[in-house]
Amino acid sequence: MLNIEFKKLSTDELDKFVELIRVFEDVFEMKEFRMPNQNYLQTLLSRDDFFVFVAILEGKVIAGLTAYLLRQYYSERPLVYIFDLAVETKWQRKGIGKSLIELINRYCKNEGMEEVFVQADLVDDYALDFYRSTGGLPEDVVHFTYPLS
Repeated sequence: MLNIEFKKLSTDELDKFVELIRVFEDVFEMKEFRMPNQNYLQTLLSRDDFFVFVAILEGKVIAGLTAYLLRQYYSERPLVYIFDLAVETKWQRKGIGKSLIELINRYCKNEGMEEVFVQADLVDDYALDFYRSTGGLPEDVVHFTYPLS
């Protein structure tokens, strides 16, 4: 059994946040990615409406997720949106992603959040199957974007 530590990063763990961004860069095959400056990332990590959960094996981040808290006006209980979730390729299909989903759901329930949600592209069968396997309930929606550049 792998001895993986799962945790929510605190504001003083910028190095682990950067490691997770490198995991995203690799898994999502982000060409020409440039890391934002450390001050910006530290500010983001320090926010109370931004969460980073990671899986650490032998001191190295091998997986994680980022999420944003969305305050509502229909309810005093906020929603949480999982923005990114990735597991290094060689560690995929070993329950690490599922453990991250369980961790954020448990954290959000304990903090009184109303719901956690995530989006996945319809063409990404792996992601769709993964989120279904973790108890996610799919909704038929169309996501619109407004590019501003």
